[in-house]
Amino acid sequence: MIYTVTLNPSIDYIVRLDKVNVGSVNRMESDDKFAGGKGINVSRVLKRLGIDNTATGFIGGFTGKFITDTLENEAIATDFVQVLEDTRINVKIKADAETEINGTGPTVLPEQLAELKEILSGLSEQDTVVFAGSSNKNLGNIVYKELIRLTRQTGAQVVCDFEGQTLIDSLEFQPLLVKPNNHELGDIFGVKLEKLDEIEKYAREILAKGAQHVIISMAGDGALLVTKDGAYFAKPIKGIVKNSVGAGDSMVAGFTGEFVRSGNAVEAFKWGVACGTATTFSDDLATANFINKTYEKVEVEKI
Repeated sequence: MIYTVTLNPSIDYIVRLDKVNVGSVNRMESDDKFAGGKGINVSRVLKRLGIDNTATGFIGGFTGKFITDTLENEAIATDFVQVLEDTRINVKIKADAETEINGTGPTVLPEQLAELKEILSGLSEQDTVVFAGSSNKNLGNIVYKELIRLTRQTGAQVVCDFEGQTLIDSLEFQPLLVKPNNHELGDIFGVKLEKLDEIEKYAREILAKGAQHVIISMAGDGALLVTKDGAYFAKPIKGIVKNSVGAGDSMVAGFTGEFVRSGNAVEAFKWGVACGTATTFSDDLATANFINKTYEKVEVEKI
C-alpha cells in the first residue's frame, strides 16, 4: 500500500478577477475550492491512475471535513489524526499578478503526534510512504526526521518531496525518490544550475548522500532522472501552461505508483513526466484520460 503523509493540509481557495485594488472592495469573477496539500495531491493523482492509497496526516474542523469529504468522494481511503483547530485555508488570487495568502495551520498536541507515529509504526516492508510539504508551525520540519526514521524501521520505503535542509536531512534514510527542481538543487550546493551536465553532476551528489533515485524537474526545459545505473533526460512537451500548483506532486505520484507496481525506474520516470506535464496543462490536477494521452508524447533518452 502507498500512504501519503500531509502534516499541514489546506483548502486551496482560488479567486479570479482582473485586477486587485488594494484598499477597495473587489468582486471576484469566479472561484474554486480544492482539497490541498502536497500529499493530498499525490493521493488524488494516484487514484486517477487506478492505484489505491491511503492519505494520512492531521485534520481538523469544518475545513478538514471538506478535505475528507473530497477524498471520500474520489474513493480515496483516509486515516487522518483529528486535531482541535481548523485545517488551514490558503487563498490564491489570480489577477493581473498572482498573490497567495497561506494559513499557518492548526497546533498539533503531543498525543496527536503520538497517534500519527502509531499509524506509521504499523506499516511493513510492503508499504511505501510519501512525505511531502511543510509541517505544522509548532512542530517544525525537524519532525520529519523522527517520522521518516520510524517509518523506515518498519521496512517501508519512503519518498521525500522537500526543499533545502529538510531534503538533506531525509537522505540519511535512503529515500526511494527525492525530486528537487534545478533551482532548489542549486540552492542546496550554493551554485546556479542551468546546463544539463552540471545538473546531473549535483544530482549525483544527492545520490551519493543516500537517495536511491533523483528526479530534477526543469519546468519547460524537461526533466532529468539520475540513478546508480544511469541518467535519463525527458524532453519537454509543448502545450499551454495553465497550472503550476500540483505539477510536482503529480510527477511524484506518477513515479511512485509505477515504481511500486513494476520496479522499473525509467518507466516510472515516464509516468511521472506524463502526470506532471498533464497537470501543468490542466486547470486542476490532470484527469486519467489526459495523463494517458500525455504519456504517449513522453520521450526519454539515456545520456
